[in-house]
Amino acid sequence: MVLAWVLLLSAIGVEVAATASLPRTDGFRDPLWTGLVLLGYALSYWLLVMVIRQIPVSVAYAIWSGLGTAGIAIVGTLFLHERFDLAKVAGVALIIVGVAVLNLHAAH
Repeated sequence: MVLAWVLLLSAIGVEVAATASLPRTDGFRDPLWTGLVLLGYALSYWLLVMVIRQIPVSVAYAIWSGLGTAGIAIVGTLFLHERFDLAKVAGVALIIVGVAVLNLHAAH
């Protein structure tokens, strides 16, 4: 079960990295970055498929998408020069609360 959580966190990290790389694709005109982004998304989905063997798909997907969204919001602020205002802070906090609730509910 620990391996499933490691794979899920890896899937999230790969997905965030691929999403953060999207601007470098230049609208999918740069073949190298486009290939890397598509490869990243494919790897992320493959890892997610491995995860759902151990973790219910509803929980795994909610965590993957929620933490991925929160992760790219943070990466966008730190590395892509995007604004991080009160609305973004509240949104990321709600995502984290939602993921915690799903985990607590799945434990029962």
